[in-house]
Amino acid sequence: MSEILTSPRPSRFGRALGFRVVSSGSAVPQRVVTNADLGHLGCDPEWILSRSGIQERRHVDPGMATSDLAFQAAERALAAYPSRREEVDLLVLGTFTPDTSLPSTACIVQEKLGLNAPAMDVTAACAGFAYALVTAGQFLATGSSNLAMVIGVDTNSRVVNPADVKTWPLFGDGAGAVLLERTEEKQESTGLLAWSLGSDGRGSDLLVCPMSGTRQPVTAEGVAAGDQYMKMDGRAVFKWAIRLVEENVRQVIEHSGVPMESIDCFILHQANLRIIDGIRSALGLKEEQFLINLDRYGNTSSGSIPLAVDEAWRAGRIGSGSTVLICGFGGGLAWGSGVWRL
Repeated sequence: MSEILTSPRPSRFGRALGFRVVSSGSAVPQRVVTNADLGHLGCDPEWILSRSGIQERRHVDPGMATSDLAFQAAERALAAYPSRREEVDLLVLGTFTPDTSLPSTACIVQEKLGLNAPAMDVTAACAGFAYALVTAGQFLATGSSNLAMVIGVDTNSRVVNPADVKTWPLFGDGAGAVLLERTEEKQESTGLLAWSLGSDGRGSDLLVCPMSGTRQPVTAEGVAAGDQYMKMDGRAVFKWAIRLVEENVRQVIEHSGVPMESIDCFILHQANLRIIDGIRSALGLKEEQFLINLDRYGNTSSGSIPLAVDEAWRAGRIGSGSTVLICGFGGGLAWGSGVWRL
């Protein structure tokens, strides 16, 4: 971990211009799990709140899967423009909790939505939506897509160990979606004025589900040991995130050419309020410049940024022409940021 902090991997930067947000949507399960509800695990509700800023989170009911949340979020994004469903020509879905390893969750959602479009999953843990947005942005910017659906979604309650009192309280389930349209005019004025993506596999063991692929096939012994669940070195990830995100946010804003004071809203991955407050303080920004909803939803991984975008969009806090800074970061280690002109 010390090597990651002292010699961080550099980020890659780019632009993807000429597309705008048509609409947004989000979905969370109905079941609310408060800090008090976790008392049977030996978790002190006030400790959870003081350490993370989280008061409650949403968990799916039995039988509900990641594709169900993704479908609901996308349907809400399409609700205002039902006649445009047949025009959607691309679906990119960010998640690390797919319904199945085969087929992709994106294909399942494509069928549920009734789209005639290629569909793909993008796996970058909590940076999943940022990676999905950049991927779709390239298709739109080059004219390979005219109307793209981008979804970020995770069902964390299925991959976090309920007996892990340090990790279980931090995560929730949720999804968000944006419908993006290629614009023919004023292409320099909308889209990703700058994006930044990066990864550092040296930290791959800091956030990992050991028994979830070909490295460690499923065995009875592995299940008994809880190896199917996420394992996280929370302290190490916290230290890495504080340093990495501040630096990366400054860099992507510099590449965009937009003054920091001209950004309408900062939407960081909703992992931990102490991380967000630390970054905000280091950047010298005010609380009201940041959107916070982790108190109600916890860490929804790939779903956190688009869920927050939809909340801000529907509340009128942001809209067409707004400039938003997004930044996702987490397992991989992977990160993705963007100065996004909606």
